[in-house]
Amino acid sequence: MVRTIPSILFALIVVAPGAAWPQEFPAKLVRIITPYPTGLAPDVAIRVLADAMGKAWNHPVIVEGRPGANGFIAFEAAKKSSPDGYTILMSGQPHLAVAPKLFKKVPYDPEQDFAPISMLYRAQLFIAVAAGAPYQSIKDLVAAARANPGKLNYSSPYIGSPPHMSAALLAHLTGMDIVHVPYKEAAAVYNAVGTGDVALALGTIGSLIPTLKAGRVKLLAVGSRTRLSSHPDVPTVEESGGPAGFEADFWNAITAPRGTPPAVIQRLNAAVVGALRQQDVQERFRRLGFEPTSSTPEALAQLIRSELKVYGDLISRTGIKAE
Repeated sequence: MVRTIPSILFALIVVAPGAAWPQEFPAKLVRIITPYPTGLAPDVAIRVLADAMGKAWNHPVIVEGRPGANGFIAFEAAKKSSPDGYTILMSGQPHLAVAPKLFKKVPYDPEQDFAPISMLYRAQLFIAVAAGAPYQSIKDLVAAARANPGKLNYSSPYIGSPPHMSAALLAHLTGMDIVHVPYKEAAAVYNAVGTGDVALALGTIGSLIPTLKAGRVKLLAVGSRTRLSSHPDVPTVEESGGPAGFEADFWNAITAPRGTPPAVIQRLNAAVVGALRQQDVQERFRRLGFEPTSSTPEALAQLIRSELKVYGDLISRTGIKAE
């Protein structure tokens, strides 16, 4: 005789394991892959976050740096990982919104290969020139560039980096004919400004602090619509004679391999959001020049979609090419 399972008991058998498993997550070490070299501000920030998440979970969270190849090494490693939530990826605006539009061959699709978890932070970019440079405003800088087309240059950490794309946008909007000089190390970018080897560079306050404290560079403006409370004496680009409403910032986020269960994504999101609410985490992020900014997975997905279009349009208008 065939016995039937009562419907309530069947529901418990089917639902209970799936419902309980996410609540037990994580049951082992969680790994965060990052495309940033050890010691850079984004690397420091993700280690602060990992420490806070690990303490909350009472399970270790480690950071594994996979720098190089425009972030492709880190992205490929994360893409090939099991979609179980135990390997996640720190990924930013350059990797998720710029690279897919800038390079002919990118070994990942930011929307198809990765599941959004949460934003981590935003950071405003400042425009810096040598302390002894004759420019006192963006208006002065633009005038000098127009008077000497092709003679002024600007530096950035790499092609497609936020400082590169923001400087290219500023040049496009103001009609400046300036030359991009990419460097392999971020520190070299701002050292070159301080020595006068390049005319200007954009960077976060965290990146600029060493040369600022040494008195080798000065800040002409900040890429935001309003002045920052942390630097009230620095005018916005618009106030300094630049384009109206000009903004220059970048963001970083956490994603997971596509296929990671939605319940695990929600657990990861809750852990990131919880860590970013901690006062000590916020203070340490702000010391790096980052504003802690969490989000829902859905909001991050929308941000990626919108900025893919923004940077696709910018690259098309300016003719920026990967070298």
